[in-house]
Amino acid sequence: MENNKFKEYVSLFRKALPIGQSFDIGERNTIVGDKEVYIYYVEGFLKSEIMEHIFHVLFAVTKHEMEQRKDASDFIKYHIPYAQASPEKNTEKIMKALLSGLLVMVVDGYSEAIIMDLRTYPVRSVAEPEKEKSLRGAKDGFVETILFNTNMIRRRIRDPRLIFELHTVGTVSKTDVCIGYVKGLVDDKTLKKIQDKISGIHQDTLTVGDQSLVEAIGKSRWLNPFPKVRYTQRPDVVCAHLTEGKLVILVDNSPTAILIPTTIFDFIQDADDYYFPIATGNYFRFLKVGNMLAVLFLTPVYLLMAEGDIPTHPRLGFFFPDEGYAMPLFVQFLLLELAIDALKLASLNTPSSLGTSLSVVGALILGSFAVDSGWFIPQTILCMAVLALAGFTQPSIELGYALKFMRVFLLIGAAILGVWGALTAVFINIIVLARTKNIVGTSYLYPLIPFHWETLRRMILRTRKKEHVEKSRH
Repeated sequence: MENNKFKEYVSLFRKALPIGQSFDIGERNTIVGDKEVYIYYVEGFLKSEIMEHIFHVLFAVTKHEMEQRKDASDFIKYHIPYAQASPEKNTEKIMKALLSGLLVMVVDGYSEAIIMDLRTYPVRSVAEPEKEKSLRGAKDGFVETILFNTNMIRRRIRDPRLIFELHTVGTVSKTDVCIGYVKGLVDDKTLKKIQDKISGIHQDTLTVGDQSLVEAIGKSRWLNPFPKVRYTQRPDVVCAHLTEGKLVILVDNSPTAILIPTTIFDFIQDADDYYFPIATGNYFRFLKVGNMLAVLFLTPVYLLMAEGDIPTHPRLGFFFPDEGYAMPLFVQFLLLELAIDALKLASLNTPSSLGTSLSVVGALILGSFAVDSGWFIPQTILCMAVLALAGFTQPSIELGYALKFMRVFLLIGAAILGVWGALTAVFINIIVLARTKNIVGTSYLYPLIPFHWETLRRMILRTRKKEHVEKSRH
């Protein structure tokens, strides 16, 4: 029976694996203690030093010792001291382990395969994320290896209640997805919902990692631009959310963590708010809120004031055009919205050595020519420049574009119906926000809707960390 199982394992690997076709899939046939052994592995994942120790021990096993080892568990106990190893019968799990980089050894006479973890991953340095730089905070950031990311979290939260549940998503990619939470702090209903959503995913692959996962479990209306989760690459931000009783989802091959559940007020919080004194942290937070309002209302209000729909003070007359212009202000703003996004994409796809040149060309030559040719007036370019700078104070790119779409909608309403059109657009935006649910189905505007003053106060104002943590536990 055991001999048939051994042949079954060997036949399975030779049928399922491209041995001899793919250079990185290895098969090694050898004799250990007078018994035939097959070893399967993926080149590049193995730690060569530990591999040498393992083979040294295996080749030292005598025939008499081998006869005394009745099963795979017994063999692991006495002869594999240098690595994490476990017996396994399930052929699907064995194949997944092999393709995940683990070494698989099958021994003639054993009904179980032996799986050894000798992996080493190619990984970049844990450098600070480009988009989430901090003035005084930690300078490490997540990488594309899920094990490294969980280690950075556990280094900060040394609590035995911190749990990382591992799931596999995708029938082809078999991507590792990890749910992290602190047992006793997390809401059990929220945890159950996320577990069920991830277990219920039926698709071939997570082609774009975290975003594919969010779309698979979110199933939100594609017309709604508001982000239902918060993304971050900072371990300290993740740890702060975990101690508040929230969840984190990590996807292998992605350096971005997914924070759940999230409301719109979570996006105004930043790491620097807590690395500075309370007064400075509150100043940063109010600055972000003010910039968010400016990003949303600056161009629609300017359009209404320039068109005379809103009365202005005579001293502000210098800021409005006193002569005719070639294109309506509404068209100028729309074209500049597109131009700024086009420049962002161009900058993203430009080699770093040419980035400065692109900035000079975009800011000086194109801007100067646009004014001199009469296409745009200096005031509209100034407004959009202010908006572009204010938008960078928003750490969430997804929310930044949601605010942009809201601003364009306000512009369209103001251009068509003036003040009443702008007010109608504001009302519609509020309704959309109020009806929006996050990924677990709770209100996107909590703690404003439903109203909870203590939570809202902590969201808007920077409070003492100790007080914040204690209250979040109740």
